[in-house]
Amino acid sequence: MRERLSEVEHLFEKLSEYADSDIYPYHMPGHKRRSFGMLPEKMYKLDITEIEGFDNLHHPREILCSLQHEAAALYGAGESFYLVNGSTSGILSAVSCALPAGGHILMARNCHKAAYHAAYLRGLYVTYLYPPYLEEYDIYDAIEPCQVREALEREPDIKAVLIVSPTYEGRIADVRAIAQVVHEKGIPLIVDEAHGAHLGLGEALSRNSCQMGADLVIHSVHKTLPALTQTALLHVNGELIDKRVLKRFLRIYQSSSPSYLLMAGIDNAVRYIGLQGEEMFRCFQSRYETMLVRLAGCRHLRILRDVREKQDMGKLLISVKQSGITGKQLYDILLEKYHLQLEMASTSYALAMFTVNDSEEAYGRMTEALLSIDRWLEERSNAPTAADMTKKAFGPERDNDYNCINTLAAGQRDAIPLAAAWDMPTELTGLGESVGRHIGEFINLYPPGIPLLVPGERMTEELCGRISQALEQGLEVQGVETREERDQPAPRILVPAIREGQDRYLSGTEQLMI
Repeated sequence: MRERLSEVEHLFEKLSEYADSDIYPYHMPGHKRRSFGMLPEKMYKLDITEIEGFDNLHHPREILCSLQHEAAALYGAGESFYLVNGSTSGILSAVSCALPAGGHILMARNCHKAAYHAAYLRGLYVTYLYPPYLEEYDIYDAIEPCQVREALEREPDIKAVLIVSPTYEGRIADVRAIAQVVHEKGIPLIVDEAHGAHLGLGEALSRNSCQMGADLVIHSVHKTLPALTQTALLHVNGELIDKRVLKRFLRIYQSSSPSYLLMAGIDNAVRYIGLQGEEMFRCFQSRYETMLVRLAGCRHLRILRDVREKQDMGKLLISVKQSGITGKQLYDILLEKYHLQLEMASTSYALAMFTVNDSEEAYGRMTEALLSIDRWLEERSNAPTAADMTKKAFGPERDNDYNCINTLAAGQRDAIPLAAAWDMPTELTGLGESVGRHIGEFINLYPPGIPLLVPGERMTEELCGRISQALEQGLEVQGVETREERDQPAPRILVPAIREGQDRYLSGTEQLMI
């Protein structure tokens, strides 16, 4: 692999050589490879369109074809495709090609919004898989093989399965066992492995889903490898996917003018991981595990480690459930006092991400900051008790309210199909007044963009409480609006609900469609 990567022509080098030539561009893009405004000239000089010698992403025959073959070899895939519209375009393309319009898909309920968009665009029937809940950390675990088997036996007309592994918080599924279950039915398995582009590339890491038998695998190269934002890969394996159809949807969901800078970023990441990955991941593992050993001394902050050996290395999940502060407060303290920017905060935890490109200083700063915060929490806990502080931060008896997806599953027997609900007229109603009503828009915390509610699902008391609490803590909730009203002491929270009378036109088996 190393020898092949050293010999192959690479995109950044080719772009640099072209930029230094005397060829004048009488073609797009409009900056004509000259500086303009405040952006650096080097960036403009490398930004080209599909010109002679640089191939075409949607019909690759030369350098891009070769680079995609290298990506496939690195990941153990049958064929790989560069994506410049992120994993979103990969998920849309994978779902669209894996089963016909109007088909029936089995889909994990913790999928990214792009999966729901694909179901909407293709008018799919959807059966949800509800992930197990890790109450100790207030996160959802990976889907289990037995869940997939039970669902496929219960609904034999399912034509494809979509799961997420690793999850946003780093929970890894037994993809090999799930693939075996799915393939027994002769249907394809799609794995949204956007957060696992590093998997399978070093001995310390879990194997990736291509190596474990999945048919379609999506990787966000920019999430966990050193690549530019918006870069991703889509891999296809086996004979269950019609590659001609897949390529058709890639042309539909991707720009016809792909950025060569972004593609050079993918090439650069793949090349150097292929050449130096083993050494880089060994160093990554050593630094990460040293940090975990030191953080094991925390008494109030709790770090998620290998729960049943299913936790992805690099995702540092910090639980604050017994600390007396919220995840957002921890997030703010780390940013404002220590100048450390986390990936995200939730009500009861915060999340930091580490990759092969983090320096030793990065681990040291995070470790010292968390140990210092934990000592401060210890000093505070000597006044009011830690339990009293936690109750003040989260409210009494609130822990179980975070199990929103599973609570949702029990109360959505009459959900309106997504494809129908999203096109229905809606009206804004107060958050509390929306309980029991069908919602007309996606509602989710961002990040990660996993819907708390999908259009057509009913608002529940539990979800209403979760949304209200998240807003009170300063978290970003997409899909709701705030409005200042003179007769209200605080801004009014408004939710788009399906207009009264519009939500009762479906009944019986029609309600199975989403």
